[in-house]
Parts: sequence; C-alpha cells; structure tokens
Amino acid sequence: MKTTNILFGMALVAAGFLASCQKDFLNVTPTDKILGDAVIADSSLFENYVINRYLSIKLQDKEGEGSNPGFGRGFEYGLWSSITDESIYNNDDNTWVVQQGQLAPENMGITGTIWGRSYRGIRECNYALNNIDKVVMSTDHRKRLRAELRFIRAFRYHDLIRNYGGVIMMGDKEYSLQDNLSDPALFNRATLQQSMDYVITELTAAAADLPVDNNGSDWLPGRATQGAALALKARLLLYAASPLYNVGTWQAAADAAKAVMSLSKYSIAPDYTQLFLNSNNNEIIFARQFAIGARHVCLEISNGPNSYGGWAGNTPLQNMVDAYEMNNGKPITDPASGYDPQNPYANRDARFYATVLYNGATYRGSTIQTFTPGGKDSKDGPSNWNASKTGYYLRKFMDDKNPIDNPWDVAGLQPWIYIRYAEVLLNYAEAQNEAVGPDASVYNAVNQIRQRASVMQPALAPGLSKDQMRDAIRRERQVELAYEEHRFYDVRRWKIANVTENVPAYGMTITRNGNTYTYTRKVALDNRLFVEANYWLPVPRADILASNATLKQNPGY
Repeated sequence: MKTTNILFGMALVAAGFLASCQKDFLNVTPTDKILGDAVIADSSLFENYVINRYLSIKLQDKEGEGSNPGFGRGFEYGLWSSITDESIYNNDDNTWVVQQGQLAPENMGITGTIWGRSYRGIRECNYALNNIDKVVMSTDHRKRLRAELRFIRAFRYHDLIRNYGGVIMMGDKEYSLQDNLSDPALFNRATLQQSMDYVITELTAAAADLPVDNNGSDWLPGRATQGAALALKARLLLYAASPLYNVGTWQAAADAAKAVMSLSKYSIAPDYTQLFLNSNNNEIIFARQFAIGARHVCLEISNGPNSYGGWAGNTPLQNMVDAYEMNNGKPITDPASGYDPQNPYANRDARFYATVLYNGATYRGSTIQTFTPGGKDSKDGPSNWNASKTGYYLRKFMDDKNPIDNPWDVAGLQPWIYIRYAEVLLNYAEAQNEAVGPDASVYNAVNQIRQRASVMQPALAPGLSKDQMRDAIRRERQVELAYEEHRFYDVRRWKIANVTENVPAYGMTITRNGNTYTYTRKVALDNRLFVEANYWLPVPRADILASNATLKQNPGY
C-alpha cells in the first residue's frame, strides 16, 4: 500500500512537471528558509536572526548544530567533564578517545566539532554586522544589536583560543564561494597574543554599548549584557596570565574581574542546588535560557541511575569525590579531618551532596543502591548495561520535577549557565593572589562562595602563604564549578594536566555484608593518558587538507 502511494505521488509530480515545462521551474522560492534580502528588509526578522545566534551557541551533534545548550558536543550525553578527572561517560559517547590519550587530527572524539562550528558562528555574525546598517531601525537599537553580535563573535573566538591557541582571525570578512578560497593568506594563524588582544578589544567595545540589565518586554533574558561582556573579558585575561598562555598579567586579570564585581549587580545565590534549576537569581551573569513550553534538556534520563530508568551517562569519578572537604573545612587526607574510609560520605562539604549521588543517598523517594550483591543501581539491578562503572551518579543540574522515563515532550526550564558570579570571584581571587598575594580581598572573594547559605564551609584559615592560597583556590574551583566545563581548561592553563589527567579514573566498589558495607577503590576506566601535545587540541585534518597544508597544525600532532 505504501508503494502505491509513493508511485501515485511521483505521478502527480511528473504531471506537474510536464504541465509547467514552459516555465522556469528551477526559479523557485524556498518555503523552508528566509532569504537574506528579506532579513535585511525587515527589522523584526533581522533581530530574530541575531537572537538565533545565541541559540547556535550550543552543542553540536553528529548531524550538525544540536538543540541543547553549552559549548561541548552534547549535554544530553557527553559532558566536557567526561574528558577530565571529574567523570567518565558510562558508554563512551566519543569521550574515551580523549581520556585515553588517542587524540589525533582525524580522530578527535567529542572535541571534533569546535573548529568548524566556531567559524560558522563567526561568519554568521559577520554577515549581520556587514548588513546591519541597511536595516531600518533606531540608532540606539542598531548600536545594541551590533554590540550583541560582537559579543557572540567574541565568545566564539574565546572558544577557539582556549582550545587551539592562536587562531585564524577573520575580522569582519564574510567569505563566500566567489572568493579565492585557495589564497594562502586565508589560513594564516595569528599569534596567541594577537588573538587575545583582538577578542579583549571586541569585548571592551561590546560592553560599552550593552545594557546593564535585560529588562522590558522587548529584550529577552539570556541576551548579552554589560556584565556578560566584562565577565568573559575577565575570564580571557585570567587565561592570558596563566602559565600555558603567558601573554598577559595577573593584575590586568584581577582588575577585569573587579570591574564586574564593582557593578554591584551580582551576588552569591543562597541555594546551591536551586541555582542550576531556576534562572531567577542574581548569580547568573550569562546563561542559555529555555522558553516556557519548549523542550528541555533531558539531563535526568541521560544521567539518572539504572533502576530509575536512567542511562548513567556522566558518572562522577572517585578522583572528584575525594576533592570535597569534610564539613569542618579539612581535606580528607588530613588525619584530623574525621574522615572514615568505611563511612566515606558522612560529614562532607554540602556541595558534595548537591552534586553526586552515592550509595545511600536519597533520590526521588528512594535510596541509591550501588552496592553488590543485589543493589538496584548496581550491575545487579535492571538494565545493568546502564549501571555506573564508578559507583556514583550525577546529581547536579537534575530537576526532580522532570520525568526520567520518556521526557522528550515535557517542557523544562533549567538554564545552562555559561558564566556566574562565583566564577568571577574565583577569577579575581586567583589573579589577585598571583599579583599581590593573599590579601583581605582574596579571602573575602573565596569565603563568599564557601559560606553560601546552603553550604557554610568554614572560612579559609588565616595566614596562608601565596602558594597555600593558590592551592586553596584551585581546590575551590574544582568543587564549586564541578561539571560546568571549567576543569578541562583549568588544568591545562595551570599546566598540571600532565599530572591530573595521567591519574587513573577511579571508582568505588561497595560490597554489602549483611548490614555493613566495605568500600574498595577501583579503576573504572583503563589506560587514561595525557601527553604534552594535548595541552591544545589538534586542528581537524580536513581543514589542514582543505588549505593545501598552508594551515599550521598544533605541535605534536
């Protein structure tokens, strides 16, 4: 019956073709696209084009731009944490190639889409910037849209720089097939200093013309503000001063973060868990927002425990669990901390409980059971191919109001946060400590985060040396910003990835013996490896070949 219908449809198409053979049947206006001339002729369409450039700051799946937030491949699936010492992706999802040191220009795993995706986004912004003066609108409106486009373009360049180092700078040029794409000059990579200087300049200019707030019915939340541009500038200046980059100063980075703090607009949200579920708080500086009624990111099924119908996904490593202090402020390695290796989850930093599901944790009206034999969330439970390899499941970002089973048609509003105030405070503390040492402002910045109302870790001990404060800030970043796409870049810019990423991916085996448990550390993923070349990603082989080898590859690939 289906074959008959298809053939009948083909016959109608053929009849229509024969009947219109005197017409220019190839000159057809597409109905699924809006042509460029129409966008330029209509200010509303042009503004929608600008808004859609925010929507393309998201994950790219194997078929192209995905529908989810973030700058990795897919936050319904492999998080960037799963190519660090924070987690492993339970069923690979193109992450193990990075974890196991097999990165190559033709085999980049989850990281393989950044280069092409970013330049596509830059070209889209250049198109709008090159045509914005043709659009009929007020001068103030045009100024703001231009600033937004420069911010988005700068965000794309920031993503390129932190992954590849010095990159090809396109300026405002919008290349097309009519250009000489074999010109070697098109493939010249700027130095790291030149790349940084350009993006910092762009963000400074964008900040001057962006509003402090997105208030009013005509400006949607989630669009760039002055704070977003200044905070991204502060992040880049922090990177520039860091050992891997070494093209900036710590004082410039501290001053840039201080400029965000001086806006007096942002603050630390009291509830660490709700921060990632509700966009109505003053800690978020820039985030991907979801419209009411729109499909949400199905993090719950992707990362949930197997007995709840979840797929395990990004399973936390013991390496990450060990980073959480006891609630008395002491690391678990301190003999005076009170840590008990056979009761390892008692009395830990409150952020641990908000971030990780562990054996015995309460979840959705039940209790997590990763023990064997018989634990419902272990390999002895249902759908055991989705049981965690590490003994843990991800808790952070998960909204218990969203279903785990068949969630795709259910609306959800979790924001995906790109920049928040806690990062700015940590950026300031790190840069200020490196510039002048652990003064009172460094302590104040870190302690604001530690003493969030729902966390209340003890303040840092007074009298820390510069080196001790550096270690404390790095630990605080690891815990506070866990699973938020910072760790991958932090360990590289600090040049400690050769240590952190060469440690085995540890998990925990929990054995039940009647009413007691035995906890034994295990290796959850074999052959974890990092080599010197991996401080930067390789440029995709296809792009090297397309340039006739004019485009220079990063060293070691």
